[in-house]
Amino acid sequence: MRFVSPVALGLVMAMAGVSLGAAAPAAFAKEKAAQAPKLKLSPAFVPQIMKVQEVLNKKDVEGTKAALAAAEPFATTNDDKYQYYALMLNLSILANDAAMQGRAVGAMLDTGLVPAGQQGQFNLVAASGDLDAKKYDSALARAQKALAAGWNPGGSNVAIAQALWGKAGTKGLSSEPARSLVAQGLTAFRAGIDAMKAKGEAIPSQWYQVAVGKAEAAGLPEINDWAQLGFQADPSGENLRTVLRVLQRRNPNMSNRENLDLLRLMSASGGLAVKYDYTEYAEMAFKAGIFGEVKAAIDAGRAKGVLTAADGSDLYSVAAQKITADRASLASGEADAARSATSVAASATGDAYLGYGNYAKAISLYKLALTKKGVDANEVNTHMGVALFRSGDMAGASAAFAQVTGGIRGEVAKYWMAWLKGKAAA
Repeated sequence: MRFVSPVALGLVMAMAGVSLGAAAPAAFAKEKAAQAPKLKLSPAFVPQIMKVQEVLNKKDVEGTKAALAAAEPFATTNDDKYQYYALMLNLSILANDAAMQGRAVGAMLDTGLVPAGQQGQFNLVAASGDLDAKKYDSALARAQKALAAGWNPGGSNVAIAQALWGKAGTKGLSSEPARSLVAQGLTAFRAGIDAMKAKGEAIPSQWYQVAVGKAEAAGLPEINDWAQLGFQADPSGENLRTVLRVLQRRNPNMSNRENLDLLRLMSASGGLAVKYDYTEYAEMAFKAGIFGEVKAAIDAGRAKGVLTAADGSDLYSVAAQKITADRASLASGEADAARSATSVAASATGDAYLGYGNYAKAISLYKLALTKKGVDANEVNTHMGVALFRSGDMAGASAAFAQVTGGIRGEVAKYWMAWLKGKAAA
């Protein structure tokens, strides 16, 4: 009787939430008979394995499992075991059972009979099974063998990264040796992504968030690179939020007003997600004396159910009390702006109008400020861009942000333009 040879294997890495995982067995092409090793089976084993194949040919999953269990004690030599696990492999594909697949492929490799041309392929699938079983040392060794064999550099490097991160654990990642394991994993992960890109394969955008999380937990400087890659791959509000939070971390001495402009972008792109986002935004606006924006930030957080009535209530209460008088002073502020030789009154009054949502007035005053002495052109152009964006003039906003160069504002303006470009293309 002709025995069934193991099918060719493949591995597709998939993203699920914030972790990486191997896909379940996919459709495999049958391996050429010429590539299968020549086996000499034990006389007592032959009738047992023939029964397994007969049931497997009928596509009877449970019956094949029972036949395999009965045949296992008779598989005493490496040749027997290779054939035994080859049929288990075929059963795993029929049953769509990833755990069984990993066990079968690993056992076939352990016999030393897997043909050289299949070593890389088999090792990568075995590595996937070891990862599922949290056998990280074995997974790392298998994935490294697959990579050394030149098999699927993308998948092999990603599996190496997973194994290294598994060895690092989930606690104390900022201390050695875990920190180095995380760093090595990030290097392998980047190599895997680059290999996949080179083949034209799509990279799940969530992968970059995984890398950011690992770098953050280990306190690694690579967090900035990964945040940038994530935003380049998908200029969404979520990925932009990550970039902006990393920018804050890199610049702990940024001014309150610079931080306010950063938070305005986070708000515009839908990146305000948790209580602290909204209260920080309100606090920065309060410190800038823009009371309309304080109220607007807290109202937005409450409307989304992120803030309770008590959250930010102290800022909200004071801002609400000041709004009437503040609004009443705007007309005199405009008059001061018109006759003043400096930009201070025009810029400040424009900011107030921006906070109250009167974008036409704000834009007019910002344009006036740019003609005055002592103007901080970067700040005024940033605020002009925000007002133009909020008024619906995307092209005008991008043009204003393009005038902002250097420093924190230059970086924030760059992200405004990138996000606006992505928004226009969507």
